[in-house]
Order: sequence, then C-alpha cells, then structure tokens
Amino acid sequence: MRHRLLIPGALAAASLLLAVPASAAEPTPGAPGAGDPYYPEYGNGGYDVSHYDLRLKYQPKTDELAGTATLLVTATQDLSRFNLDFALDVGSIRVNGEEARFTTSGAHEVEVTPAKPLAAGEKATVVVRYSGVPSKVEVNGFTSWMRTPDGGVAANEPEAAWWWFPSNDHPKDKASYDVSVAVPDGTQVISNGTLQSQRSRAGWTRWNWRSRAPQATYLSTLAIGKFDITEDTTSSGLPVVNAYSKDLGEHEGAARASLERTGEITEWLERYFGPYPFDALGGYVPNTDTTYALETQTRPFYSPDDFADGSNTSVVVHEMAHQWYGDSVSLKGWKDIWINEGFARYSQWLWSEDQGEETAQELADYAYASHKADDDFWKVAPGDPGPDNQFHAAVYDRGAMAVQALRNTVGDRAFFAILKGWPSEHAGGNADVDDFIAYAEKVSGKQLGTLFQEWLFQPSKPKAPAGAGFSAASRVPAEPKSWKQIQSVSHPRHH
Repeated sequence: MRHRLLIPGALAAASLLLAVPASAAEPTPGAPGAGDPYYPEYGNGGYDVSHYDLRLKYQPKTDELAGTATLLVTATQDLSRFNLDFALDVGSIRVNGEEARFTTSGAHEVEVTPAKPLAAGEKATVVVRYSGVPSKVEVNGFTSWMRTPDGGVAANEPEAAWWWFPSNDHPKDKASYDVSVAVPDGTQVISNGTLQSQRSRAGWTRWNWRSRAPQATYLSTLAIGKFDITEDTTSSGLPVVNAYSKDLGEHEGAARASLERTGEITEWLERYFGPYPFDALGGYVPNTDTTYALETQTRPFYSPDDFADGSNTSVVVHEMAHQWYGDSVSLKGWKDIWINEGFARYSQWLWSEDQGEETAQELADYAYASHKADDDFWKVAPGDPGPDNQFHAAVYDRGAMAVQALRNTVGDRAFFAILKGWPSEHAGGNADVDDFIAYAEKVSGKQLGTLFQEWLFQPSKPKAPAGAGFSAASRVPAEPKSWKQIQSVSHPRHH
C-alpha cells in the first residue's frame, strides 16, 4: 500500500473543504426560459408553481384590470433570483412576506430578487400586486386579450396568461387555481372549473372559481361580460356550465344547439378515452371576431364564427377530446403538439362515423388523396412541425392520418386499448411523442418506429401500401359531407 504524505497546510485545506456543505454553493438565478426550443423565453427555471390564487377587479367600461396574484412555489435550485412571465404593470412583489426587488427585461419577463435567497426544496409564497389595461398591452406586436363590447377575454395558444396574471408560462409547470374577480353588478365572470360562490356588495359582484386538477397556464381562461349562463349536470353528477354572450345575434341559436350537447358528447367520448378527467365541463361563446376555438380546461372557448353555418357539434367534439389529449395529459414541449391535435382531429372522424356520415377510414382516404405528392402539406412533420407550423393543417389532418395508420397496423382491439389507456397512463402530467410511441408498442406488442417515422417525421407523402387501409386510387374521392365542418376547427396562429 502506498502512503500519501499530507503536509500540515494541505491537511488544513482538506479539512476546510470537508467542512463546507455542498449546499453552501452560491445561489444562482433561475433560467429566464423553460428550455423549450420553439419558444426559448416561455416559462422559467429554478422553481415550480403548485397553486395560483388570483384576486382581481375589472371595470368593463375602461378595460382596467387590477389585483393581487399569490403564487405558491417550490425552489428547484438554490435561487438568488427568478423570473415571472408577465406584461402588465407591477406595483410590488413580496416573497415570504418580505418586499422583493424587481425589474423588467425582454418582452415579457419580470426579474424578482427576494430579500433572502431560496434554498433548493424551499416552499415560498410570492405575492404580486399589479394593474393595467390588457387590450393596450402588446408583446411582440400582438395581444392575447380580446376586448369585447361588454368586457374582455383571455384565451389563446401558446400564450394568454401574460395579460392577466404573472406565471411560469409553460405547460410543464401545471398548478391548481383559485380565480376571484369583482365586476360591476350585472356583469358575469367565466373561468375554469367550478363556481364556488358569488357575492354582491356596494355595486360589485365577486365571482369565485376553482380549478382543482393540475392545469397549464395557457389552458387558464377568463371571460368577463354580459352572458346568459345555463347550468345542468351530467348523468354522473358533474356540473355543466355554458355561457353565451348576450349579443351573439344570429349565431346564438346554432351556438346553443351545439354547446348544450357538451354533456352528451363528453359521455360519448368516455367510451373511447375512459372516464372524464375533471370535475366540471361546459363552454362559452363570447362576442369576439376571432375564428378559432380553444380547449381551455373544463370550459372551452368558442368563437361565434364556429357557428356561422349552423350548429357545429364537431367543434365541441374536438375541444372536449382535448380534455384528455392535451389538458389532462399535456405536452412536455411545444414540438409534441401532435398528441393534442392529431387525436382531437381523429375524434371528429370517429364522431362523423357515429353520426352516420363518413367513416374514419373514408375521411383519412380523402385527406390522403386530396394532397398530391409534391404538395407542401407533406413537408410539415406533425411529430416536430417547428414553431411556424405548429398549427398547420398537416398537424391536424396528417396527424389524424397517422392515428388511422396506427389503427390499421395494430388492429382495432389494440388500437382502442391504446386510445383509452394513454390518458390514464399520464393523467394530470406531461408526455411527449416518444412516450406515446413507446406506449403504443407496449400495448400492441409491435415495433412501430418505422410507421411513426413515415407518418410523423418524413418530409414527404407516405406510401399507402395495399392492406394499410388507405385507398391507392389515383383520383380524389368526392368531398365527404362532414369534411367542411371538421375543417372549421382552427387554432390561433401568432407565430
């Protein structure tokens, strides 16, 4: 054995090193982004939020919003400073009761320096007082706050929170919510989850909404205006709350004829996806000039335009399918958007079949045949479309074709087991495309790498060999009766 000689000075230095605990390293700032390559500045590093408590006051006449957000957070590193994503004016910030220094940076970053650094694993309470006129605040040239004749609405993807509450704005950091908003008497407030109470005092009514299940920031919604609210319960006892702007005009009848079937459609979807994952459901139609719908958790947002041609149950199917695919199981990164949109589109194909219109296979055949091999449509890879093509038609239609190709490959028994098992496997959490492929392989017992490579990632039209279920006919079939309504479902495109 060789002996190592330590001289006294070295011995003292070695002892000193041993005496310094590893956690005594200097605290460092949290990252200004969550590390998503599509949107590098979205979200933040260094902490997780478990709960948002938002206590707000809103004046519809002037679009003035003011209030206090209380965030319950846990530090994930020794934290000297952390960021919040937010675009309104901040008055003060306290961390664990002590005044914190703050400054703004970038397009929507608030840098917060607490009086004392936070240790990794430490729970902290962050209180932000703020105010502003959301419709007048633009970030990168746009606002996600929609002004209506009688109020305002926050509903957009991939971002909407910056205009009404400070947050860690990335789907990876899901939290529960309490949303309490005071508005002038006669004005209504719609948000996610269940209405806990409403009280009127001195000309103002305070509405208190609660979302108990983990919820991504972009799936949190706020709508303030004059609504006609309908309430019901499902056969299993869940509350159904739908809200219609009082000035929808000619679209009102079609909107009601669609949304009032939300409970029925949800029960139909349970046959394919398993038990509904939340404690409330419904939807709302404000008087906006938008053309998209959005799967805001438990209470989707619909545009009046969705009902311009009459009732549209297909859009309700799409947004309610997202409650499983996208809301309960959320994406890990924005590149995983196929898991949301491919399956929500496919649910519309299943609904078409159920309604005695075209089958899922016939719709897949039409989608496949209607884009020639040299069409740019095929250059978009639904499995990683890039931020500019995140809501491209290919993510929806080629995405749904990929789902049909999976069905044809593994057979109906394994396919429907995958469809129902997946939302249960990752309930309340996050998953990516690779997780889905691995799960489909486990359930089916088949190697599916080549199939998914061809349908999700190959920048060219997949071959449709005989036996795969897709028609090899060279001519385009007649447009399916249900096609136009299915295609009416679109999403915002800011990027």
